Amino acid sequence: MTSAFVFSDDTVLCRQRPNGWWPVQLELPPSATHLDEETQLAYQVGHVTLLESLAPRHWSPDINPTSASVDTLKYADILESTHSPIDTPHTFTAQAASAITYDYAIAHHIALPIIAEGSGNAFVPYRQLITQLPVALSDQLSQAIQLLRWQTDTQFCSRCAAPTIHAKRDERAMVCPVCRLRQYPRVQPCVITAITRPNPQTGEMQILLAHHHRYGQQKTAPHLLQSPQPLLYGLIAGFVEVGESLEHAVVREVAEEVNISLSDIRYVSSQPWPFPSNLMLGFRASYAAGEIVIQEDELSHADFFDLSNLPKIPSKGSIAYELIAQIANEQGILL
Repeated sequence: MTSAFVFSDDTVLCRQRPNGWWPVQLELPPSATHLDEETQLAYQVGHVTLLESLAPRHWSPDINPTSASVDTLKYADILESTHSPIDTPHTFTAQAASAITYDYAIAHHIALPIIAEGSGNAFVPYRQLITQLPVALSDQLSQAIQLLRWQTDTQFCSRCAAPTIHAKRDERAMVCPVCRLRQYPRVQPCVITAITRPNPQTGEMQILLAHHHRYGQQKTAPHLLQSPQPLLYGLIAGFVEVGESLEHAVVREVAEEVNISLSDIRYVSSQPWPFPSNLMLGFRASYAAGEIVIQEDELSHADFFDLSNLPKIPSKGSIAYELIAQIANEQGILL
């Protein structure tokens, strides 16, 4: 039988465990997945097949598995265990599975667990889950969100507006039966950069952080006994434009948003990010010259902060946090 995660927009059906929320995988009945060989489709709207998602230990020589047995555990065993390996993000490998939408489950009469307050089951936002789930599993959920949204957005041909059909067999494509245009899932590359310099007065390493308008404004305390919530600060990021290299994108975005120049630009790592369908490409760079002048329609403030005195930063699980934490750890500071 095929198992599937269940989604409602960017939330996933989860079960409460002693150490946090864990995504539920339902066993789908044959009626929801069986199609004869001649008409078998790579996708049905609201139902996608996912690829295996690998842990960072598969490509990073710096990561040593803390538990050799984790990868051999079946998902069902992990799900039922009260000691699920949520604290082993670099060793867990998510096996191939599928994903369905809540609407698909209802339309195909797929039995769902009770979803109500006190039931232990709830739809949990992906942004909340990535702070606690293994990297491989959170990446697989990201893949599911992006593919389900791609299906919804490509039900009509972008060239002639005819209704599309799903490609047969194992191809991920929506096909126009009129003009034969094939539409594949698209990934939007984005660069995100951690910029450092020594503090001009003390020599302590600093990092450039900015408060973006999308992070919201500081909330006014309802009464004087409560302090305002601190503002969230992140790294400089932006989409790669047509015709430019990743390094060019880093230089351009930084110049546009904070008006400074860089040196020693180097790639670090990447992260799929399903808002809406991005691949975040993480870089580090050194400050070279210039005075900070913010792009006011994007940012409300930007400055270099000592690593020992950082403002509120993005949560664990995001590539922004990982880049900041990497630099802090090099300076002997644990976030």
